[in-house]
Amino acid sequence: MIGFSHDRGKRAAAAPVTLFRKLSGALRGFARQTRGATAVEFAIVATPFFMLLFGVMELGLLFMASTTLDAATVDAARNIRTGAMQMSGSSSAASFQADVCSHMSWLSSTDCSANVVVDVRTFATFGTIASTPPVTNGALDPTLTTYDPGTSCSIVLVRVFYPYTLYTPLVDPGLPNLGPNQHLLTSAAAFRNENYSGALPCT
Repeated sequence: MIGFSHDRGKRAAAAPVTLFRKLSGALRGFARQTRGATAVEFAIVATPFFMLLFGVMELGLLFMASTTLDAATVDAARNIRTGAMQMSGSSSAASFQADVCSHMSWLSSTDCSANVVVDVRTFATFGTIASTPPVTNGALDPTLTTYDPGTSCSIVLVRVFYPYTLYTPLVDPGLPNLGPNQHLLTSAAAFRNENYSGALPCT
């Protein structure tokens, strides 16, 4: 009976040690597991990576839209400078807008006619040209625009505006200047009309 009690005491004393060893082994095995590490690491870097990627794409599209708008403005303004628009018999803000939209293939005709705003006006001298955007309460205001292509030798300022919608949160804080998530693209061309009427030379 005495020996039996002694063995049972030894086993009872060894039980916590064995349990601790098993627990320690399990914890070390868990720490060595790396099968899910890649997924966890990707989850950590995925959000900033994709935000950066989409931000670069957004800026690229914005640059393309701005460049296209500049080219369309220059091409359409040439018809005013040479007098082709004035002598066509259909010179109006709508016809000039349609001329601009015809050079912007990335925009549908409906989107272009609904969002592109044109402003054409004449000045006595180049020094008196003013270029305040036609914006009221953070939105384009067509009532602040006019269409006056002038005549031979007139000094003309042509401006075209387009509200570009931003979709990437990364670039939203630095670019919006028209309203929430919108950046105002502006293209302008200032010139003196050619002497297309054949009258006195331009002075």
